[in-house]
Amino acid sequence: MGREARDVNDAEAFAQRLRRRIETSGPISIADYMADAGSFYYATRDPFGVAGDFITAPEISQMFGELIGAWCADFWLRMGAPNPVSLIELGPGRGTLMADALRATRHVPGFAEAIRLHLVEQSPVLRKMQSEKLAAFAPTFHDSIATLPDGPMLLIANEFLDALPIRQFQRRQGAWHERMIGLAPDKEALTFCLDPQPSLLDKALPAAADDSILELCPAALAVAEDIGIRLSEDGGAALFIDYGHVTSACGDTFQALRQHQHVSILDEPGNADLTAHVDFAAFAAAADSAVTHGPVTQRQFLQSLGIETREAALLKNASPEQQTTIRESCERLIDPAAMGTLFKVLALTGSTPPTPAGFGLEPA
Repeated sequence: MGREARDVNDAEAFAQRLRRRIETSGPISIADYMADAGSFYYATRDPFGVAGDFITAPEISQMFGELIGAWCADFWLRMGAPNPVSLIELGPGRGTLMADALRATRHVPGFAEAIRLHLVEQSPVLRKMQSEKLAAFAPTFHDSIATLPDGPMLLIANEFLDALPIRQFQRRQGAWHERMIGLAPDKEALTFCLDPQPSLLDKALPAAADDSILELCPAALAVAEDIGIRLSEDGGAALFIDYGHVTSACGDTFQALRQHQHVSILDEPGNADLTAHVDFAAFAAAADSAVTHGPVTQRQFLQSLGIETREAALLKNASPEQQTTIRESCERLIDPAAMGTLFKVLALTGSTPPTPAGFGLEPA
């Protein structure tokens, strides 16, 4: 049996287990669905690239990881070049971003010797790829941020927060009810439904018109709080890059991607990438132990770091075909019609920090 056939069978078995759970115990929250389906999804495949379900900025162009590496090295120097310092990535994908970042900083005196590389990754498939690509830096793997070491840190999280489980609430007759996932009458298809009882959070949530949908991401807020406390105590910086909104607002942003196309969220559970937009205002508020910088758009951030200068340098020695790829990749990262404004960048630093690069007066 080929790998593709095994993956299909595994996905069908996962879906059957999920349906049995709902039939036995009743509807589950969207957060539970995202957590279970996401764990299965990432544990069984490499979802990145043209052959996968989606592509991230590091896979689009080496320039992205190189500039992030320069950002880390620059902040390390500004904070006094501590040795050792933990260099951390949350959700490192194939290891592409970190490999580009470390290559770009190899000539920064003392930086390679000071860093201790820590990767927060649960997927055995992706851990294997990261281990091979980053073997020279002997990464330490973690299942969660709970086991990250104390001390000064430089943390990177690109498209990590959007995959964390969300809860959704829908307004009905002046009260918030949690949106759940249950079984259709045929006991086979999954369907959205509402908890008939108002949520215990009802009084704490803002008023809104009936049928409004509100999203909360407790897991992201927990990350913000934890990292904020660590930075306030030990110093350093954390950089979060993701798609989302600057101001908290109602709206349904829950989505599924398969083979680069939007698909039904409840169709083939465990066989699509499930994400939701990041609420940067709520995230920043939860990180109140640290100092917040931004968010700014990805376009502003990368332009401020000099992506167009780096593009010009790469173009000099490139073939005509390579030049086309370099230009198209840079445009995709910063064009407002592509990733340039949908993606935001937010930094957290300790209580008495230097100001990180990219968060001053950026070009529009």
